[in-house]
Amino acid sequence: MSCKRLFIWVEGQDDMRFFNKIIKPLFEGKYDLVEVRSYANMKREKFGNFLKSIKAMNASYIYVTDINNSPCTIAKKQQIRGNLADVDEDRISVVIKEIESWYLAGLNIGNFRKLKIRPPKVIENISKEQFNNLVPKKFDSRIDFMWEILNIFSVKIASQNNRSFKYFVDKYS
Repeated sequence: MSCKRLFIWVEGQDDMRFFNKIIKPLFEGKYDLVEVRSYANMKREKFGNFLKSIKAMNASYIYVTDINNSPCTIAKKQQIRGNLADVDEDRISVVIKEIESWYLAGLNIGNFRKLKIRPPKVIENISKEQFNNLVPKKFDSRIDFMWEILNIFSVKIASQNNRSFKYFVDKYS
């Protein structure tokens, strides 16, 4: 019997934190092993070699990227494929706009009040800078704030508040 493995490739540490705490548990019943890894400081060639070995062992993977300033998800996927030709387009998941929007998406009105922050009008459009401006002074760092959010995060609420989060959960989990 072979081991079913899933590798989730994310950009940086904020993504690692989010995916390990919120997303990884959604997959643990479907896979024997779920690994979240960062590609941020990895050379293309090294990532390409990882991808080849993932495919050789018949494991699954998801490549997660922020849309940032791309006009649409199709353009972002084409950009990724232009840089990393071995990545299957169907395995690329685009976060709109940045991972910080997914953090906030999992909060309900009561959570926003508890954290003493005003809910953004459109959560999907939150950038890293806007997120940083929301961090209440009572937190020692934005990382402490992120952990607090993750501890009260709701997948159900996030699916209602952010289309790209819902798409990810519906498609892959």
